[in-house]
Amino acid sequence: MRKHNNSFTDIALCLSTVVVVVLVDRLTKIFFSDLLRIGESLPIIYRFFHFTLVHNTGIAFGLFKDNGFVYLVIPLIAVALLLYNIYYYHKCSELDRWYVVAFSLILGGAIGNLTDRILLGYVIDFIDFRIWPVFNVADSAISVGAVIIMGKCFSWPWQVAPKKP
Repeated sequence: MRKHNNSFTDIALCLSTVVVVVLVDRLTKIFFSDLLRIGESLPIIYRFFHFTLVHNTGIAFGLFKDNGFVYLVIPLIAVALLLYNIYYYHKCSELDRWYVVAFSLILGGAIGNLTDRILLGYVIDFIDFRIWPVFNVADSAISVGAVIIMGKCFSWPWQVAPKKP
């Protein structure tokens, strides 16, 4: 019975994380698309943090710009692999909740950007730190998920290793 509760909790955690990421991503993209024109920038902290509306026709950081096949196929493959990864690891073993959250953040981000690509032909980006390419909430979720996975895989220096019996 305990495994069933954990399984239900993991599924609920996964779905709620994905839904929150997709909704927040969509709402912020709509908000900034209504607020700004393409290329227009709203300084929040002058020369450091701005909101700048950009339409990204490439993959991450504008790679493969205007390559229709690549920008649709790669995210579709990524979403399929993430779904398989969550399903496979959940079926084979009890998955650490941090992995559930991390994979869900990445999946939500991938779905958010893929939705833009399918509906608009480009991804709406608006967070601009001036020292980094402009990005969005979906990109942030993907990055945070990746950092969590790296931290779990390589153990952060401040983590204490579990004691062996």
